Amino acid sequence: MEKVTNPPSLGEGQGVGFKYFPHTEADLQDMLRTVGVDSLDALYGDIPDHLRFRGDYELPESMSELEVRQLFEQLGRQNQQLVCFAGAGVYDHYTPAVIPNLLSRSEFLTSYTPYQAEISQGTLHYIFEYQSMMTALTGMDISNASMYDGTTATAEAVLMAVAAGKKQHRILMSDTVDEKTQAVVRQYAHFQQLDVEVIPSKNGVTDQSALNAQLSTLNDVAGVLVQQPNRYGIIEDFTGFADACHQQKALFIMNSVAFDLALLKTPGEWGADIAVGDGQSLGIPMQFGGPYVGYLCCTEKLIRKMPGRIVGRTHDSRGQRAFVLTLQAREQHIRRQKATSNICSNQSLMALFVTVYLSLMGKQGLREAAQLSYDGAHYLSEQLLATGHFRMAFEQPFFNEFCVRYDGDIDALQQRWLDAGFFGGIKVTDDTIMLAVTEKRTKEEIDQLIALI
Repeated sequence: MEKVTNPPSLGEGQGVGFKYFPHTEADLQDMLRTVGVDSLDALYGDIPDHLRFRGDYELPESMSELEVRQLFEQLGRQNQQLVCFAGAGVYDHYTPAVIPNLLSRSEFLTSYTPYQAEISQGTLHYIFEYQSMMTALTGMDISNASMYDGTTATAEAVLMAVAAGKKQHRILMSDTVDEKTQAVVRQYAHFQQLDVEVIPSKNGVTDQSALNAQLSTLNDVAGVLVQQPNRYGIIEDFTGFADACHQQKALFIMNSVAFDLALLKTPGEWGADIAVGDGQSLGIPMQFGGPYVGYLCCTEKLIRKMPGRIVGRTHDSRGQRAFVLTLQAREQHIRRQKATSNICSNQSLMALFVTVYLSLMGKQGLREAAQLSYDGAHYLSEQLLATGHFRMAFEQPFFNEFCVRYDGDIDALQQRWLDAGFFGGIKVTDDTIMLAVTEKRTKEEIDQLIALI
């Protein structure tokens, strides 16, 4: 775009210095008269002069469409396309080609909050299907219409537990919860004057005896937060956790990687009251950190404490099936001060992504992809141990992600992998690295990774 220091005076029907702006000079003068000022500059009269920028913007010269495309192609070539063996909450899963094509349709891509149910039946329908699929995946009764991401969904679940507990203002959070999620939970809790205490870990898993001791000595615990698989990729055994929580009138909250629930015991089967996590693993590309989608499901008795939207199915006056936003009195656009949360912007585009993915994969396809991920991770761990330079950091069961200790220089090893085109895991400590495998990783890629050690 060319520099424009002083836009030319505009004639009737001409935009403000730019031919794509729709307002004429007459439109501008009419708006200025309406608000009671005589110029556009006067709109900024309350801003101190020393804070106002008076120079020229350093904008590049204008380019043709061809030149712009060439510029972005050059920029794109600077990115390294790596074979990903890293996870820690974000995973390189397969994305069926049909999904981006469907999501780019204008009726999906540009739609917004479906307040008017009578003209939003398509959007409400797929949100309802998303909710149905997430309840099936988690084994819970109710799902909302999605959250921003897994970390903030977990923080919202904590606030939800406190709201349900009324006079209970303490959260017990396992040390094996991902540290990023822990940080977000603490941030939310700080401004709500909530106490957060850590349940210590033992051999890489939540110390159940420590949890029982905390629950027996504290009388104000609203909820207990755990993660499955945990921050080290370990599959934890939560037998007895829900009973221990419920005996002290605390809610049991479980954060899970959505994809892994295709094979693992569901939060509902563990007796969880609230199931949360990120849905990125359900086919959403890693794409530099977002957008992703958080899921939040719960038991039916907690539905009025649940943040976000809920879509229900009913019948109209003609007896035909219809979809509506239900229990809206919980939401901040109805009663701002007493709302369950401030989650109001519609996140349904990424919920549609998950819905299409689950529809295409089906139960069997999702199980097969999860089994491939599991098998690949265990093959990689076996090959690493066979080199004689690695040993398992924890002798615990894992799904598709695990930690190993290395007897050499981890930084040098990761750089060697990087130079060869592999994103080789995440450094956890000076001698420990965490690697992840998805259904996209082949035996040949694993063997190449091993050969570089």
